[in-house]
Amino acid sequence: MNAFAAAIDMLFADQNIGREAIYTSDGGAPVLVRVVSRQADAITDFGDARLWSETTRVDLRVAEVSNPRPGDRLEIDGEAFLIQGEPVRDRERLIWTVDLRLS
Repeated sequence: MNAFAAAIDMLFADQNIGREAIYTSDGGAPVLVRVVSRQADAITDFGDARLWSETTRVDLRVAEVSNPRPGDRLEIDGEAFLIQGEPVRDRERLIWTVDLRLS
């Protein structure tokens, strides 16, 4: 394991940063995973207007979820979410960032 992977594992395992979630791929069995929440607001330019919206994004470890897809489900603290849009992997290929919407 390289130093980046070890650091990522430590961050996801930290009780103050990582949270437990249940990941279910479309047609698959539920799997317990750890997520790191990124619930930041997004500002999008649309012509001359700037639109503000709340977002729900989480990071997933590639080691736990190898190929998340739109429509896959995540349950976090009893709330059910669906992955929307295409997941994005980081440069080191260790983390997926996914956008979520309430299901």
